Amino acid sequence: MIEFPLIVKVLNGEMSAPELTLKQWELLIRQAQASMLAGVLCYRFDPDSIPIRALRHLQSARVHSDKQVNDLLWEIHHLKKVAAELGLPLILLKGAAYAASACPAARGRFFSDIDLLVPRPVIADAEKKLMAHGWVSSLHNTYDQYYYRKWMHEIPPLRHVFRGSVIDLHHNILPLTSKACPNASLLIEAAVNVGDNPQIRVLQMPDMVVHSAVHLFYDGELDHGLRDLVDLDSLLRNSSEDIAMLVVERAFELGLQRSIFYAFRYLNIILQTPISAEVQQRSQQAAPGRFGLQMMDFLFLRALMPAHPSCGDQWTGLARWLLYVRSHWLKMPWYLLFPHLSRKAWFRLMGKEKH
Repeated sequence: MIEFPLIVKVLNGEMSAPELTLKQWELLIRQAQASMLAGVLCYRFDPDSIPIRALRHLQSARVHSDKQVNDLLWEIHHLKKVAAELGLPLILLKGAAYAASACPAARGRFFSDIDLLVPRPVIADAEKKLMAHGWVSSLHNTYDQYYYRKWMHEIPPLRHVFRGSVIDLHHNILPLTSKACPNASLLIEAAVNVGDNPQIRVLQMPDMVVHSAVHLFYDGELDHGLRDLVDLDSLLRNSSEDIAMLVVERAFELGLQRSIFYAFRYLNIILQTPISAEVQQRSQQAAPGRFGLQMMDFLFLRALMPAHPSCGDQWTGLARWLLYVRSHWLKMPWYLLFPHLSRKAWFRLMGKEKH
């Protein structure tokens, strides 16, 4: 078992704020900033237990996060008009859903974009309505446009021409080319209203947890993986006691049980999230074989740590790279993946792509 970094020990309760030295506070702040968790720590700690210099950093992060929440709610206000014109509800995903439903997972969280889910048959109409309200495509490469619209679960990101807000418009939670791509209708039909507004909805709580886990364990870029794991921990701890079993059963129904197995395993190991023996036994029916599990432990227990020099070892870089390759392998069959990666490499070589 690897030695977890200081921020993990603080998050899982192994160490408490009053027992930290000034040097440990300095390290904790840097690890929290690298993992986008400084705002979350500010909400968790008693200010009286924090040295003044560390408190300033955490409060600054909290102010930044609170402003992002306010900006996000303002964008949702505009999206209500789009939904009304479209005649269909817009379903918020991930961070936007946490903020709109006043979920504790939104406290101190940083937001980069607004994820929306609509039925696939209306995604073109939804894009047109969003464009009429000022959001335009941020990708102009013809191949990227084709790649997103043909194979992915979303269209290219849309950026507002004045406010700069970014929308990721989805019709599913996994690419169409993935073997595990679920029936998105099941998610859409089970979505629930935010308050008394039927035009803006969020996924029901078990689906919210499943989507968060799928996003984390199918993603190849895990620099902020610990932040996503903290999201999952908050969703589970702040729900009813039976939510974990509901999540597992829903994951089996959607065919996404492997992601929930990984989520519950690493939540329990890293953040010591309480998962009952009954739930663990049920989720283990989706576990990989012994060798596969040992390999995943080796990779995820390194890659889920913050992208900070104090949080890795000599194998961390390799673990992140192998999981990046794995994510592509899970999302596309080889006969599409190899030509796609070859084309992207050619674009980078010719200077036609910066990322």
